[in-house]
Amino acid sequence: MDRTRVILFASVVAAAMIFGGVVGATVLARTTLTTANAALAATSPSPSAGVKSNEDPTHEAGESAAQEAAENAACPAPAATPASTTAFTR
Repeated sequence: MDRTRVILFASVVAAAMIFGGVVGATVLARTTLTTANAALAATSPSPSAGVKSNEDPTHEAGESAAQEAAENAACPAPAATPASTTAFTR
């Protein structure tokens, strides 16, 4: 092949790769944005009127200091952890 043909072939291949990259990026960007917006709309929290606090006096009366500390730290109650139940001990 002569030098002109090699340069022409390399230019066509490079142009095709650039065109493919631009088209691929455009398609990927549109898909990603649409999916992200749909996920944002689906996972946005809505206020719930049925939320019930565990701070009422009858609940607090039967609670140990460790259970209260776990609730305040937003952890599960000590009795609910797998290490403290007999089914999970070795």
